Amino acid sequence: MKDRAGSLLLLAGLALAGLLGCTSSTGELDNPRQGTITIAADESFKPLVGALTNAYEGIYPNAHFKIDYKPEQEAVRQLLNDSARIIFATRQLNDKELEIIKKQKSSQRFQHIATDGLALVISKSNPDSLITMPELKAILEGKLTDWSQLKRGGQTGLITLVFDNANSSNLNFVLNKFGIKDIQGLRIISAGSNEKVIKDVRENPQHLGFIGVNWISDGHSLASEELSKGIHVMGVAKNANPGSISEYIQPFQAGLEFKRYPLHRDLYIISREGYSGLGGGLMTYIARDVGGLIIQKMGLLPTVPYPRELEIKSTRDL
Repeated sequence: MKDRAGSLLLLAGLALAGLLGCTSSTGELDNPRQGTITIAADESFKPLVGALTNAYEGIYPNAHFKIDYKPEQEAVRQLLNDSARIIFATRQLNDKELEIIKKQKSSQRFQHIATDGLALVISKSNPDSLITMPELKAILEGKLTDWSQLKRGGQTGLITLVFDNANSSNLNFVLNKFGIKDIQGLRIISAGSNEKVIKDVRENPQHLGFIGVNWISDGHSLASEELSKGIHVMGVAKNANPGSISEYIQPFQAGLEFKRYPLHRDLYIISREGYSGLGGGLMTYIARDVGGLIIQKMGLLPTVPYPRELEIKSTRDL
């Protein structure tokens, strides 16, 4: 009887600990208002993730996020080995990854937070600011190798593709989009970061860069404005023979709405937090609070738009 009472007391204590939160990396209990947890995010979303976490920390001064920016696949591995509480990624976990979580007797949940666009950027000295999806596929297949081969080609020279990292969401996205299995024969550069992709393209008119659009889409950011200098964002048409210039879409909000931009992609938060902790607090903030407004300000399309209240006054006599 005494052993049974002790067991019940232990279970009650564990349940209470689950309600209060788990131990964070600082050794303190975390909950939606306080604590320190590690987040992993693909580097292509660094401006957005920084804006969201900084805003949350501004509301709750005792909440702190350690953010590891790394290629998406490495971020997923960090989630699986439980060294990151939540991650920002362009995909959900696959069956094999979910099985790993299950074997660990852990839980996972995801939240679709925004529609993003993969931006194609070129130097301003390159006049070829329009491209079609079939042309882009042909480039990635190695069938189209020179700028002069584009339908609206005004630039000459061999096309060099510039990505941030070999395991990044940017490269994986375009390879999966077009079903490309082998890139060994392509002229391709790994610049190391989205910012370095921009700098590389700015200095090399024959280079075609791939970046997360949030690096250059915040119209209120001096950093975004500075990065945008010296480059063009290409317009992308879905069909091989566009009937007009209006069919070439850019990866900004007008193009992301209704997913008109051909290289749109989803952005998720994935969590393995099995209780109401700091990670859950951030997810709730993004889904139900002004997080949507921050996403919108950064130039992406939030899944849950921030509600606007309008007060309409009439001057007519009642």
